[in-house]
Amino acid sequence: MIMTDIVNLRQARKAKARAEREAEAERNRIRHGEPTSLRRARKDGERRTEHQHEGHRLVAARVGSADGDPPS
Repeated sequence: MIMTDIVNLRQARKAKARAEREAEAERNRIRHGEPTSLRRARKDGERRTEHQHEGHRLVAARVGSADGDPPS
């Protein structure tokens, strides 16, 4: 005689439904991206970093006229 595992159908249906909901949630996370609050925080951090970077830029003193022509 071959013995098989006894399966509780209610638990199997719930597990299947749970897996389907999780798969749909993952698809939605991919489709809708990151939350607005995280997106704003990331952009603020990028702006802050860019501002710091620009603040450290070395600017050569311009010599010549306002239109950028070299002095003659």
